[in-house]
Amino acid sequence: MLQRQSRDPAAQGAALPMAHNDSRSFLNLSQLVLSAGQIKPSPALKHSKITYFEVEIVDVQSKKQICIVDKVPPASTVLDVKHKFHKACPQWYPSRVGLQLEHNGPFLKDSISIQSLAVSSIITLYFTDLGQQVGWTTFFLTEYTGPLLIYLLFYIRLSTIYDQVESRKNFRHPVVHLACFCHCLHYIRHLLETLFVHKFSEGHTPLKNMIKGCAFYWGFTSWIAYYINHPRYTPPSFGHKQVSYAALAFLMCEAGNHFINVALAHQTNSGNRTCFPSPTYNPFTWLFLLVSCPNYTYEAGSWISFTVMTQTLPVGVFAFLMVIQMSLWAQKKHKLYLKRFYPEVRRKAAMIPIIF
Repeated sequence: MLQRQSRDPAAQGAALPMAHNDSRSFLNLSQLVLSAGQIKPSPALKHSKITYFEVEIVDVQSKKQICIVDKVPPASTVLDVKHKFHKACPQWYPSRVGLQLEHNGPFLKDSISIQSLAVSSIITLYFTDLGQQVGWTTFFLTEYTGPLLIYLLFYIRLSTIYDQVESRKNFRHPVVHLACFCHCLHYIRHLLETLFVHKFSEGHTPLKNMIKGCAFYWGFTSWIAYYINHPRYTPPSFGHKQVSYAALAFLMCEAGNHFINVALAHQTNSGNRTCFPSPTYNPFTWLFLLVSCPNYTYEAGSWISFTVMTQTLPVGVFAFLMVIQMSLWAQKKHKLYLKRFYPEVRRKAAMIPIIF
């Protein structure tokens, strides 16, 4: 019994270290397996699945496929698709391309994301040739330079326009010189604002629109300038008072139009489009309290004042047409303002309080 007891502790003492070593080995092996199991995917595998879209361009009239723009990334815009389409079909540059999601739908804006249009990996867009395009800056510079030069040609009384003998005989009334100054001031202001105040997007307009605009402005300027600078032109009925008050109103409307355009341009440049433009310390901007499009109000006031100052039928007809056109533009903008700034615009008129 003593021997058995003496051997048992020795045997147990030898077995304990062996069991302890086996457990440590097992623990190390487990940690090795666990650490090896956390395998990270390689970057190539992680980014290997990228979704691309195929854009099918179909002619809106014939419904025939023109081309397929493939491998379009989801972050691409309609403008990116137009550039890819231009590479496939060089005869249609991006500004000439009009794309529609539906056959009779509106043209898609260049900034729209392709991913927002996708229902599947294949997107069908309808193509319309918008014709030859011109930039907005070119459009307005051409439209406003013509009247400025045309009026000056009539003012100097070219021999091809008026009889030189009659021109030398008849005395020019001071209103003729004042009218030339006011007319030139109006279009010089437009030209300077086009270059330095207005910020046009990279959009374009059809060349035919510029031709129609030039025909309207240049044609009416020729008619107006011919009568005002004619040797037989008669001054206004109420003489100096009528001319002075009308000229003062014209200059005030020109100043008001400029300050309103500056205020609108400042709002656009600062990126603050969340609220309707508010009047400043400048009294000319206080018209924002009454109407939503005060620039059109001042523009109409300029031509009405010019009509009273010169008292000629061509200016009256031109002013009447301008008031109608600007009232339509103002009502269209007023509806957009109501959607964006309803609480601030709902009590305002579009262009003229109560009337428009």
